[in-house]
Amino acid sequence: MKKLLIVDDEVHIRALLEQTLEELEDDFGVIILSASDGEEGLAMIREERPHLVFLDVMMPKMNGYEVCRLVKADSELQATEIILLTAKGQEVDRQMGMACGARQYMTKPFDPDEILDMAQSILGLA
Repeated sequence: MKKLLIVDDEVHIRALLEQTLEELEDDFGVIILSASDGEEGLAMIREERPHLVFLDVMMPKMNGYEVCRLVKADSELQATEIILLTAKGQEVDRQMGMACGARQYMTKPFDPDEILDMAQSILGLA
């Protein structure tokens, strides 16, 4: 069973992502989980072992860069695919995200169709 985790401190962004990705739940049985800050997200990654994580960068307690670095440094978790979603659109921010080990760096606002296509592709459902 494929698992996908959404980590964002903004309730409406989590809801939009869940709504965008619910087709994967309905059509392919993907389990969609969510967390509201970096610490909770990291704990869920360690416990649930999702295949894919949509991770906000600017969050309380622990930012997305830190979460990404810790996941990629853990030999048991490093296969977890991480897509950073953020309002930080500068090239230096993107480079920092990619250096942390993110598969993709996307800026908000994002295209829901692009999010769905990317998730399907990474999860091998396309």
